[in-house]
Amino acid sequence: MPASDCFHCGQPVPDSDPRHQVVIHGKVQPVCCVGCEMAAQWIDSAGLGAYYRWRTTPAVAPVEPTEQARFIAYDRPQAQRSFVVTRPDGSLEAELLVENLNCAACAWLIEGALGNEPGVRGVQVNAANARVLLHFDPAQTRLSRMLERLAALGYPPHPQKAGQASALHVRERRQALKRLAVSGLGMMQAMTYALSLYSGDFHGMDPTYADFLKLISLLITTPVVFYAGAPFFQKAYRGLRVYRIGMDMPVSIAIGIAFIASARNTLIGTGPVYFDTVCMFIFFLTLARFLQAAARARAGESSDALARLLPDTCLRETADGVETITLQELMPGNRVRVAPGSALPADGRVLDEGAWIDESLLTGESKPVYRACGEQVIAGSMNGTAALRMDVTACNADTTISHIGRLLRKAQAERPPDAAQADRLAALFAPTVLLLAALCAWWWRADPEQAMNVALAVLVVTCPCALSIATPTALVAATAHLLTRGVVVLRTAALETLSDTRHAIFDKTGTLTRGKPQITHVRLLREHITREQALAEAAALERTIRHPLALAFTAAAPAAETADDVRLIAGEGVQGRMGHRRVRLGRADFTAALWQSTPPATPEDAGSSWLLLGDDAGPLAWFAVSDPVRHDARDTLAELRRLGVESQIASGDAIRAVDAIADAVGCDRAHARLRPEEKLALLETLQTGGTRVLAVGDGVNDAPLLAQADVSIAMSSGTALAQTSADLILLQDRLSVLPDLIRTARRSKRIIRQNLAWALAYNAVAVPLAAAGLVTPWLASLGMSISSVLVVLNAQRLYRPTRRPVSATSDMATQPS
Repeated sequence: MPASDCFHCGQPVPDSDPRHQVVIHGKVQPVCCVGCEMAAQWIDSAGLGAYYRWRTTPAVAPVEPTEQARFIAYDRPQAQRSFVVTRPDGSLEAELLVENLNCAACAWLIEGALGNEPGVRGVQVNAANARVLLHFDPAQTRLSRMLERLAALGYPPHPQKAGQASALHVRERRQALKRLAVSGLGMMQAMTYALSLYSGDFHGMDPTYADFLKLISLLITTPVVFYAGAPFFQKAYRGLRVYRIGMDMPVSIAIGIAFIASARNTLIGTGPVYFDTVCMFIFFLTLARFLQAAARARAGESSDALARLLPDTCLRETADGVETITLQELMPGNRVRVAPGSALPADGRVLDEGAWIDESLLTGESKPVYRACGEQVIAGSMNGTAALRMDVTACNADTTISHIGRLLRKAQAERPPDAAQADRLAALFAPTVLLLAALCAWWWRADPEQAMNVALAVLVVTCPCALSIATPTALVAATAHLLTRGVVVLRTAALETLSDTRHAIFDKTGTLTRGKPQITHVRLLREHITREQALAEAAALERTIRHPLALAFTAAAPAAETADDVRLIAGEGVQGRMGHRRVRLGRADFTAALWQSTPPATPEDAGSSWLLLGDDAGPLAWFAVSDPVRHDARDTLAELRRLGVESQIASGDAIRAVDAIADAVGCDRAHARLRPEEKLALLETLQTGGTRVLAVGDGVNDAPLLAQADVSIAMSSGTALAQTSADLILLQDRLSVLPDLIRTARRSKRIIRQNLAWALAYNAVAVPLAAAGLVTPWLASLGMSISSVLVVLNAQRLYRPTRRPVSATSDMATQPS
């Protein structure tokens, strides 16, 4: 067979399209399409490869399944770069945006269906913003298989990327508006005829006219049922296919029974009709879901807005000049140019003379910041007035902005204990409602018309969705609001804990101070050593250490010596080898342990932290390191006191340095020279009796304290977002957001309690009334719709700004030098 012909079917393979290939008997063979590629791979994997040796004619080309082929394309690593992340253990995590995800019952269905697939390690579904987070093992399953599964369930999936959510919301909105218009017009027309029929029952009407009005009502209601009501029937059917009953099942049964009974009675010319009720059912339910979809679109705007900050293309430098490429083609190590006023396409390091960068959409800072040559810049930031050249360090799904969006969506998809319990309760609703409706119909069997009305009302009036979305809608709104304030919520359950916090522990360096330390004094302790040599040795130890104080040494001695076997001893200092010498830098007693003697006396300077450098032979030099206090620290701690939160400082620095910071920020309780285990002991003491304690640190050095605290906040520039052990991250370089954060947490807790109380009270009252025959079917559908909509609208109040923002003064006291 010619090399240009398809190995499977014999059709010509275009020379311009050599994408499809298969390996049969160890040899690469060309195929003409995805269908032939799949067929050949299946034949070979099934152990039937000998077919190709014994066949006398080529196989018939299979019909290429377009939708399936589209999903298969996502099995390729190149196609996954924008929405799939590889975990350290080799498993993959894919973010998907799905259509038709309207309520918690839909989320429960998706979690159950995908959770049973082999190789799937976890599924998180967020009904509030229609996102699915899928964790799976690529060695056991393919991404395309799960995408096909979602599509078969009636929830077409799409990769989570810029603009995709907006486009889907626009399409869903158009479809919902069409169905809403059809059901609304049908309801109004059916109600007109129903009023005439009701009037005829009291004042008399010619049976011919009555039959005519019923027939017209049937014609009007039919498109309402089969077009506007189609989503309810489709979802109920798909749920049955996977042996799961969602809340669309009782709704569909109610609509179907009412319509069929009415159509039968119309055609035989006797019995009541419910066409107006059916139209109102569908209209009210469609309206409720339309409003929920609008709220869901708003909830998704926060994370989707981050993705929209990135440009579609960028300018990459090559040996031949400059070329325009898409972001998917960008790779770490590339060098790109960014025009003035344009967004940065990737994370990277500034080249040449530096630039002014506007990071306001990421951090909330209103003023541009200057990034010098060699400094890190973040994708999505806006370049200033001069052209910028940068080396790419991370792109696509590995950028800081992608980490932020992914962490935000993962937090929004998290199910706190209360929400998970509500979900389990909601999952039992559908079968319980079906059973209750059957019992009510049996109880009212003496009056068939009343039995029908009661059964329909019971089927429709119950609203587990309001119960199940009560917590998630509030948490999504809270996290979206906090993101606009420069706060990334990593675990939404922490918001509830934060609302009950009464104590806060602050680290000093990089938290209450600005995290930009400087070496103010160098005091030499040994002859024949210069200031430059001492700084070079200290910088060699600090070169690979991620701690704010390390920046002071690396900045003071750029051309440092080389140190081997460097290790950071938490709370003590850093040690390593330089040639045959062991060298340490840190606390005096830690360094003095090298020569097993008493350390030299610490110099007198209350405003600085003194670190001792020494080797096996003895001390080498003292270094005084100072770090200015954040200008808003004092106002922030004062506002926390007004909110009932008492603050303390826990630091490993010397007593005089810590006391100076405490005086500057107005903190009465400060603890100095604490090792990590002593910080944990302080935390446990405060936690005695069930008191909730907040810990605020730099996110890396304070990892044990942050992990042990009831709720933790990290000050971070975003470089270690994926590794932090904190519950929340402050992207902006200000502490003044902390009081607003606590107020938002307390507001979200109040709204969650209001939502849950309403949902429980509604169902507790509505179901008995419906079973007693006191609620008409159309009123039941209205009540169910209003119940869900009220929960959603109540949660939207969290988007409003909180009151009493902290205003930081510019002349705040700073650390003494």
